[in-house]
Amino acid sequence: MFFLKGKTAFNILILSAAILILSVSCQKQAEIPDMFSHAQSRSADLRFSIYITAHSVQDLLSSDEGRREALSLFRANGITKAYVEFYRAGLVVDEKVLQDAKRFFERNNISVVGGIATVPGKDFGVHQQGQLGWFNWQNQKTQDDLKYVMRMAAGVFDEIIVDDFLCTADTSDESKQARGEKSWSQYRRDLLTQLSRDIFIGTARAVNPNISIIIKYPQWYDRFHIFGYEVAREPALYDKVWVGTETRGQYTQRYGFVQPYEGFVNYRWLATLSQGKISGAWFDHGDCDANDFIEQAYQSVLAGAKEIVFFNYSSFVNGHAGHHLLRMQFDQLADLAQEVSRHPVTGIDAYKPANSDAGGNLYLMDFIGMLGVPLVPHSDYPAHSDVVFLPTQAAADSAIFEKVMQSLERKATVVFTTGFLSAAKDGEKLAALAGVQWPVVSTPFTSNKLIFDGRIVELEKGLDLEVNCKLTSAQPLLEVQHGFEKIPFLAMNESEQGTIYTLNVHTFSQADFDRVGEVLLCPKPLGLLEIPQSWAETFRAVFNQRIGFELEAPARFALQTLGERGFVVHNYNNTIESFTLKLASDSGSWQNGFTGELLDVQDGIFKAGLPARSRLWIKSME
Repeated sequence: MFFLKGKTAFNILILSAAILILSVSCQKQAEIPDMFSHAQSRSADLRFSIYITAHSVQDLLSSDEGRREALSLFRANGITKAYVEFYRAGLVVDEKVLQDAKRFFERNNISVVGGIATVPGKDFGVHQQGQLGWFNWQNQKTQDDLKYVMRMAAGVFDEIIVDDFLCTADTSDESKQARGEKSWSQYRRDLLTQLSRDIFIGTARAVNPNISIIIKYPQWYDRFHIFGYEVAREPALYDKVWVGTETRGQYTQRYGFVQPYEGFVNYRWLATLSQGKISGAWFDHGDCDANDFIEQAYQSVLAGAKEIVFFNYSSFVNGHAGHHLLRMQFDQLADLAQEVSRHPVTGIDAYKPANSDAGGNLYLMDFIGMLGVPLVPHSDYPAHSDVVFLPTQAAADSAIFEKVMQSLERKATVVFTTGFLSAAKDGEKLAALAGVQWPVVSTPFTSNKLIFDGRIVELEKGLDLEVNCKLTSAQPLLEVQHGFEKIPFLAMNESEQGTIYTLNVHTFSQADFDRVGEVLLCPKPLGLLEIPQSWAETFRAVFNQRIGFELEAPARFALQTLGERGFVVHNYNNTIESFTLKLASDSGSWQNGFTGELLDVQDGIFKAGLPARSRLWIKSME
């Protein structure tokens, strides 16, 4: 009897212990929040949002089942805000569907914004006479149809975003007559600035006086002014500004051979024009593998985005490999966003005035960023910078010579392109400063023979140069062989006025776009990103020599500096690559900002191998 009692007591003890362990285990498990709760808790650092196109709203959100599925996808991916589109390509979503979706999401802690894609439909508005499917904005039917949907939507939403089709290439007789003596660029910018007031802002506020209207810009910043985007005037009209960082696949033609650094350039350049109104970034899945997709997120965050909108919902319904990376790296992105808000990326200041033509330097800033130069664009002349980069776009400033002289008086280093010299007012004086023979005439050519350590190295895609350049007092640093001549690609001139470098580079011009029928995006891959490592290091040293570090790495390496607090290094190559970062000071402790792991920095030198398509945050612990 005693034995049975003892056994029973023992069994009870074991059972109690098991229950206790299970209880503790469950408690610990409950301490780990789901993705949605975790995303909500970090929304001050970074928010994920989603854009739902009109057709997806009509087809997938018209039923309880469809709305429940959407909520499940949002929660699984940490999405806390939805942009619900009410018009696209002729489809006007039923007002009841919009109201039902909005109420459902808001009841479930999803913030809601309305959206409109201003592209024509069969019986909605009037198509432009031009290459792309945009509106003829001059036509009264286009204006009246858009006012109709804006009145409807303003009764549903308290905030509306205008997607990135607020542009036109229309050359109809109607538009020609309205243009008068203006250039196409000026006419289109004037027209769409006025219609921003009349169609979107004025119409919506007549219905809902407190409504907020957002303009969203695409990523093709060097072409904005051609097709009517007025970055100098529009941000003042709208309540908020959104920026496209949709760089997609860098190696593919479908959406242009766009470089990942372009998202950063576009965001930061528009930030200088937007009067503090930029609220976030926007990118999509088009032509993206998993790495392309997540790379867009990192450059968006490094540019300063605190909210990222994913275009679009149907890609989440169908699934994409990038979504897994997004979920797994959410905290890394949020931590980085928090750091960037305290210590924005600084670096080499490049000058691109609003509405400036790029000549043969279209999207050049993106490629320079991909060569390890922490380039930061400005719409105003960076008068107080130690290094100033002036591509062709800077020639739009009629007072550029005086500003260059002021920089040189401050002992700044100035980097010209030959395209800038060719296009600038007082180009002859600027060429004399640079030690380059005048005239500088744009005659683009390609050389596949680089002079490398005294020998010829062939480059598969060739290197594009802007000018058959002759030097007077400047000294060549990098040269190509072209026929029987050596042509400088990079030259330096030191004089009483200061140090000036000249970069003889051609990326793309209108002729390159016309040759392949491209309108907006990079029309071909460039050999510039295939140059040997020694060339890349000579190139980046010209820009980086005065900012306190030296990077030894191949091309397709980007480096962005977080003030004095750290660096983010990216390997955009498809192979593992080694790099060395030499810091100005040999003191201090450093860690991997993503993982907290201590980094081995010896005498101010850090060496590492970086896997393909990956990044490292080198963060100061001081």
